[in-house]
Formats: sequence, C-alpha cells, structure tokens
Amino acid sequence: MTSRSCLAIVLAAGEGTRMKSKLAKVLHRVGGLPMVAHVARAAAAAGGNDLALVVGRDAQDVEAAVRPFVSEVSVHVQSERLGTGHAVLAARAAIERGYDELLIMFGDTPLINSDALRLARSRLAEGASVAVMGFRASDPTGYGRLIEREGELVAIREHKDANEDEQRINFCNGGLMAIDGRVALSMLDAIGNRNSKGEYYLTDIVEIARSRGKKVVAIEVDAASVLGVNNRVELAEAEAIFQSRARRELMLSGVSMVAPETVWLSWDTEIGSETLVEPNVWFGPGVKIAESVVIHAFSHIEGASVASGAQIGPFARLRPGTRLSENTKAGNFVEIKNAAIGAGAKVNHLSYIGDANVGANANIGAGTITCNYDGYNKHLTEIGAGAFIGSNSALVAPVRIGDNALIAAGSVITQEVPDDAVGFARARQSNKPGLAALVRAKNKAMRDSKRRS
Repeated sequence: MTSRSCLAIVLAAGEGTRMKSKLAKVLHRVGGLPMVAHVARAAAAAGGNDLALVVGRDAQDVEAAVRPFVSEVSVHVQSERLGTGHAVLAARAAIERGYDELLIMFGDTPLINSDALRLARSRLAEGASVAVMGFRASDPTGYGRLIEREGELVAIREHKDANEDEQRINFCNGGLMAIDGRVALSMLDAIGNRNSKGEYYLTDIVEIARSRGKKVVAIEVDAASVLGVNNRVELAEAEAIFQSRARRELMLSGVSMVAPETVWLSWDTEIGSETLVEPNVWFGPGVKIAESVVIHAFSHIEGASVASGAQIGPFARLRPGTRLSENTKAGNFVEIKNAAIGAGAKVNHLSYIGDANVGANANIGAGTITCNYDGYNKHLTEIGAGAFIGSNSALVAPVRIGDNALIAAGSVITQEVPDDAVGFARARQSNKPGLAALVRAKNKAMRDSKRRS
C-alpha cells in the first residue's frame, strides 16, 4: 500500500452558518489546532501527502492552516454549493493528475485518525473500488444506513427512505470514503441530481460502482472518528473527546495526573514520563515538558520548554519563549515570558521575568520585575550565574547583573552591576520622630471637614 499514490480531497467550503461565527467553520479549533489541520495531519499520516483542498470563505486562512502538515497542497474553490459529489469534483484538476487512490474527507471531522484511513486504503489495495467508513450508533435515527449483503455494501439508505427492517440497522454512514483513483473520475461524473434538492450526492457512487460490477465495502470505525462538527455544542463535544484521548495517551506513557479531567492539553503537547501534573493545569500549543517535572495546580503554560527536575507553580504562567533548564523553579504567581532560566535557578514567587537570560543557580526574590518594554521596544535583562536579586527589585532593561552579584531589596537597577558586586538603588531611609501623630491628626481633620460639608 505504501507504494500506491494517494490524493486526499478535503472538503472545507461549508459556510458553517450554524456556528454563528464570522470565522469559517473548519478554522474553529480543537486542542488548539484548526479542525481542518487535524484532518490534514491524519491524511498525511495515512499516506495522503498530496492534498486537494476544496475551499469557500476564508480560503487563504484555510490553506495556511493545512500547509505545515502536508507535502503538496492544491486549492480548489467551490463557488456553488450543490452537494458533496459536486464539491469533490471541484478538485477535478487534481484528480486528473492520476492517483491510485482517493481519500474523501471533510474539514469538520477533526477526530479522524490515520488508522481508519489506512484501513480504508487497505480495502482498495485488496480489490475494492469504494470503501465507505461507517460506525455503530446506539440511536441511529437520522443517519444514513449502510446495507450490506455477503460482505459487500449494497446501498446507503437515508433514514427517511429506509423501510422498517432497514431502520433497525445501527451501522451508519460516516461520510468519509476511499475510492479507486483509476475509476474515480468516471464514477463521480456519473452522479446525477435527480432528487428533491437537485444536488449531487457522493453517496450515489455506491450504486454507480455496483452497477458497473465494482466491489464496494464498508469498514467500521469508531464513531468519534467521523464526528462532524456543525455548531458550537458539537465543537465542545469534539474537544471533550480530544482531551480524553490525549490525557489517556499521556498517562499510559508514564505521566501522572491527579485529576485528569481538569487538565487541558493542546494537539502538540509533549510531556515526559514520571512528570506529575496537578489539577487545573492548561497547556497551550508549543509546550515540551521533559521527564520528572512537577507542575502544581492552576498553572498556565504555552510555547514553553521545561527540562527535567523543574518545578512549576502553583498559579504560575509560562508564556511563549520560556525555557526552563534542569532543576529550576518557577513558583506561585510567577510569570515568565521569552526568557531562559539556567539550571538550578529559582524564581520562587510573585515575580515577572520577561526577555531575560537568568544564569545557573541564580535566585530571584519575591516581587522582582524585569522592566523590558519602553513603550516601543523590548529589551534584554541578563542576570549572571549565582546572582541574588533581593525582593521587590525592578531591573530596567537593557541591563546586566553580573555573576554572583547581589541586588539589595527594593532597588531600581538601571546600570550594570559587575560580578561579585552589591547593587543598591534606593533612597536612604530617614525617620522623623513624632511626625506620625501629626500626620494622623491632619488627615482626621480633613476627613471630618468633608463630612460636615
């Protein structure tokens, strides 16, 4: 099968009016990735590295969403909506290039997996001309039924057209299919529109293939794999299934989750074995966590890499560009952005570190802020190895704190502090005996005057 060429045709031109959105339906995200990109990834993993994308609204954005995941993409605009058969033929130019197999997919089925697509392709390699994906439904009402006889698919019957016996069938049409590329165009061209809606239905290809003596089969896949998303309720359902799958996969790989149902993952989240994830942790796209990391509750991580032995949170936020080395700590109410934290360094609590390099074994005191933005540009703060930053310090970038330097608590540092130096940048304390009573009396008199007026 690997030597057989395959074109994946992804139908992504639907308006998605039921989503009640200004965004094209297939661009809505599951696990932080547009639905259509999930479909493209599955197609590529199943050998469909050539992809024909049938688009409507937001065409450029839809194309941009899939390009990172497939080798070749051709874009085809469906200007009219005349049914699924008509949509597939919008990609005629791609089909005419000649492929052994076609995979017909939908941009709003984000949970399709490559195993199901490979199974469909294998049926074509074994001699079938059409392989239709179906699923078992506990309540098949409203679904088209897959009617089989002697191991072959003989018809797809819509619910409203099914007789009493056929309505008892719970094997339902999932919509996706694989077609022998050598005969696909001829059969697609034969689909007519003699129906109440005057549309060209892809399902008619089953009867067309059988009328030509071709073998048609149905394959059973998990119902979630062919779940189509048409509104925001179904989008939430797809997200829940995705999260359940992703959590299970990570836990089986050696990741511990105290309350898995409260942990939210992205499509590309990587977490090493022996890592502990406490409740209510959110992973955005682009997160790589090494082994033996502890992530405490209510932490938010996106676009960050974390090396082994690190501790995060609780209530920590790691923003894009954060790089934590081995045995580091980003503690409670710490925010780090676009910063490298050296091995063994600690940012224990209540601090913001942005656009910075922090050396190994440095200690960042509570309330420390790197003042990295001047209203127009971001600037770098460099903190040397073994440096100690006292609590409530502001480091005004660009600035360098040397190796093993000490910064006095409450300092506003605007100039370089050399290696092994102590930096003081605060006003000298001055005490005024008895002045507090006078200040209180003055303030009380002012308050009482306001009340009388």
